[in-house]
Amino acid sequence: MAEMKDPGGLPPKTKKGIKHIIAVGSGKGGVGKSTLSALLAVALAKEGLKVGILDADVTGPSIPKLLGVREKPFVTDKGVIPPKSSWLGIKVMSVNLVLDDPSKPVVWRGPLIGKAIMQFWEDINWEDTEYLVVDLPPGTADAVLTVMQLIDLDGVVMVSTPQGLSSLIVEKMMHMAKMLEVPLIGIVENMGYAVCPHCGERWDLYGPSHIDQLKEKWEVPILVGLPVDREISILGDSGRLEHYTNDAILKKLADGVLSALNKTVA
Repeated sequence: MAEMKDPGGLPPKTKKGIKHIIAVGSGKGGVGKSTLSALLAVALAKEGLKVGILDADVTGPSIPKLLGVREKPFVTDKGVIPPKSSWLGIKVMSVNLVLDDPSKPVVWRGPLIGKAIMQFWEDINWEDTEYLVVDLPPGTADAVLTVMQLIDLDGVVMVSTPQGLSSLIVEKMMHMAKMLEVPLIGIVENMGYAVCPHCGERWDLYGPSHIDQLKEKWEVPILVGLPVDREISILGDSGRLEHYTNDAILKKLADGVLSALNKTVA
């Protein structure tokens, strides 16, 4: 495999005064990275922490829709101030917040996407944010590479689903993180099961899980398993994901990430 080289032109990694920065990625599309990023931000905010989300999925931004954020960022002499979600005050920066029509596509080549992410990072004033969640796009190309080489990440949370194909693609990003010396915080298995609303029986919709093999091979914790949950879909579509009522899952997600993060940065 060819050695991954520094593309040049990138400034040294920074945290910009943010206590902890956590990327959420997978390598694979369709596993719920953006939903998990938003839920992680909600979970951390419910712990009383000051939280922001940087939507690095420039060509497929979802975070503003999930959290119901429509206001545009505004410019001050201290930088660009991102808008906040209405309930928990989660700061959000996304390309969809600066487009005249959020439904129009962003048709940019890779270098321009990298420059956009760089500008977002350099220009945004996250003020007193304690935890920043970075929602990564699918793949292991320009956008993800820019984030990992530009931002001083405390680590990345990997998102997978039960299928073996998902695990295969997830491992590509795990290898990438290792190559770039970004710690692996842990794994979340999303959409792993459903629960019958009438009898409470658990259904493994996609067959047996492969998450334990990833855990053992990479020696990283399983942070939480998330079900297929109709409420998540309905709230996300209506921009109200902050109001997700399964506090037990949110608490487990926050505790799992915070515990693993403490061990990673210790």
